[in-house]
Amino acid sequence: MTQALSRINRIPRLSRLSWLMGLYAENHGHLVRLFAPQALEEGRYLSSIGDGLDLRLDVIECHRYTVELRMTYDINDPVTGEPDPSAYVRLYRDARQAEATHCYVGRRWQDVVGMYPPPEALISHRMRMNTFLGKWLEYLAERGHGVATLRRVEGQPAPVRLAIAREH
Repeated sequence: MTQALSRINRIPRLSRLSWLMGLYAENHGHLVRLFAPQALEEGRYLSSIGDGLDLRLDVIECHRYTVELRMTYDINDPVTGEPDPSAYVRLYRDARQAEATHCYVGRRWQDVVGMYPPPEALISHRMRMNTFLGKWLEYLAERGHGVATLRRVEGQPAPVRLAIAREH
């Protein structure tokens, strides 16, 4: 019995921050396999699989080590007029991480955690956003979205990078 207990004690536990970094790495893998955004130019892209629910991928800015993008369906929230659901994502090319910096799923992050949240609340919120992103990317892959269904939409620039997306 003591051997079993000593084995359990040797298994390292992940902190919440380590778990979050793992989510970022998983999301990077899903996103790169699905749409290869690191190879896209700035602009608007549409992925259509014929189900009437097209996915819009806006490549907002491309830098040497990062790509800023927004994923959304071509559906607007009837109350706010904002695309919903949508996720602003920062892809870190060098670190192989993809972080959902902001998700609009009915509310802004300030409404959820307040203006000056404690670190635990902020990490929890980021875990929820990035879990949402991971599940959404898996769902899109299962439905058939991918590089083969992605086409550039000419004449429509990507949206301007939001200050909210940069902050959190």
